[in-house]
Amino acid sequence: MASGESTAVIGKSVQIRGEVKGNEDLVIEGLVEGTITLTDSRLTVGANARVTANVDARDVVVQGTLHGDVHAAGRIELRAGSNVTGDIRAARLSIEDNAIYSGKVELAGSASAAEHGKASAAPHAPAAAPAGALFGAN
Repeated sequence: MASGESTAVIGKSVQIRGEVKGNEDLVIEGLVEGTITLTDSRLTVGANARVTANVDARDVVVQGTLHGDVHAAGRIELRAGSNVTGDIRAARLSIEDNAIYSGKVELAGSASAAEHGKASAAPHAPAAAPAGALFGAN
């Protein structure tokens, strides 16, 4: 995040059902159900957060619970203690020890390669990845 940009926070006592859209980084500590669209921004799902949503963001960091499909133009990080269920599509993926993940993974080297139907330089990861693995890193 560049200096001068702000970060929005959904507090731990806040519950949102519906569509969340924005152009700034977002930290979720509460409950969100629906869709989250932060195409040019970073989403952080806090350690105590519960998110049931399809997500489209630039980067996604998960520390808590997220159920739904996740698309990131950049990187997805599943931190220790996170619990994620759903399909992941991103340029890069990292999974720390003690993170729980269930779903399919699709890694794309770049958006332009995918748009032109070219083969991705990054390998496709298996659904059950070894703990602490880093996929799609250059």
